Amino acid sequence: MDTSAIILAAGEGTRMKSDKPKVAHELLGRPLVKWVVNAARDAGVERPVCVVGHGREIVQPLVEDSCEIAVQQGRLGTADAVSSAAPQMRGRRGSVLVLSGDCPLITSRTLQALAAAREESNAGVVVLTMQLEDPTGYGRIVRDSTGNLLRIVEQKDCTPEELAQGECNSGFYCFDIELLFDALGKVGSDNAQGEFYLTDVIEIARREGRTVVGLKAEDPVECLGINTRVQLAQATHAMQERINYRHMLAGVTMWDPQSTFIGPDVKIEPDVEILPQTFLMGATSIARDCVLGPNTRLDDCVVGRGCTLDETVGIESRLDGGCTCGPRAYLRPGTHLCEGAKVGTHVEIKKSTIGAGSKVPHLSYIGDTTMGAGVNIGAGSITCNYDGQKKWSTTIGDDTFVGSDTMMVAPVNIGRNAVVGAGSVITEDVPDNALAIARGRQFVKEGYRASESE
Repeated sequence: MDTSAIILAAGEGTRMKSDKPKVAHELLGRPLVKWVVNAARDAGVERPVCVVGHGREIVQPLVEDSCEIAVQQGRLGTADAVSSAAPQMRGRRGSVLVLSGDCPLITSRTLQALAAAREESNAGVVVLTMQLEDPTGYGRIVRDSTGNLLRIVEQKDCTPEELAQGECNSGFYCFDIELLFDALGKVGSDNAQGEFYLTDVIEIARREGRTVVGLKAEDPVECLGINTRVQLAQATHAMQERINYRHMLAGVTMWDPQSTFIGPDVKIEPDVEILPQTFLMGATSIARDCVLGPNTRLDDCVVGRGCTLDETVGIESRLDGGCTCGPRAYLRPGTHLCEGAKVGTHVEIKKSTIGAGSKVPHLSYIGDTTMGAGVNIGAGSITCNYDGQKKWSTTIGDDTFVGSDTMMVAPVNIGRNAVVGAGSVITEDVPDNALAIARGRQFVKEGYRASESE
């Protein structure tokens, strides 16, 4: 099936009350327009054309890797926006989908059905319609007595009878390309807004004897457009339900799906258990037999099999199998926990490798460090990796024991199988198998308080 697509993403979206273009707002970490682009590509459109305008410098970088770009110079309506894509569509034949860039819930399956309906009927236009209990704000579908689609009327131009109709225009269409671009030159602006409406192509097609089909969406939620922050929240919860449902059917346990948020690119293997208030975003992947949460957020993390993460924030981190984190652990970018490593309560790790079976149990900061296997870091210990101008590195060898409240002042190397006494400030390298103690000698003056009170 030879199908092209034009995605309209040039609007300002004033009801969002934002300096950012509407289609650049995110739903579960992905810009609204990217959801539509991906749906079109999944439906078989190799390289959609995205029409940008308001906030072009923000919107274009979001889509230029996967779309051709057309620019709408003015804001003269939807027909004008589609006309802006004429140079990119020149020479193409067959069907063209025209899609709204602010409708992230649309699926590739529905777009395929829309294109198939046009191909099978050789229609000039197929309009995706939706039946709504509250149609406020949407253009109304007007059919004749036999059910044929006559026209679409924008709400501001509706008669009272037309306003009462519950069947609405979704903003998704499939046109015969040649008919579309011929008809666009005949669209006028005699309406309440003084704009050129794409919906006028419907009547033009009918006058020229072409079939116009109204295809009713199976699920009107797919057609939900985002015009306000309220609608953005509604769409987020609809997508959250869709994604969570898919993961649960694939073998993932969720204690409370309504408080679990999973991004569209996250991969989760079966037999993972997710507790409430867990957020998995970006390119995160979770292997089997993990327990995540409660109160855990992972962005772009790779988690190996059998890990437990309790109240953990992880960003661009890698955890090998059998690791435990938390509660209240913070894994910053560049963290790598090797097999069976433990990061405990109130611990922060940054750009460091924690060796297999090593433990940083509580109240510690480890930054810019390469730590071997079997290391134990006592409570309250930190690597002092920043001198005010530059970050420095620390290395700790296998099987070393670092006592509580130790400051390791980088750059410093602590050998394997060494012992560092509690309360030390380590500023020089410690060789293998050595004991290092670096603290002031204890001084006791007996009777000190008694002499003060005499």
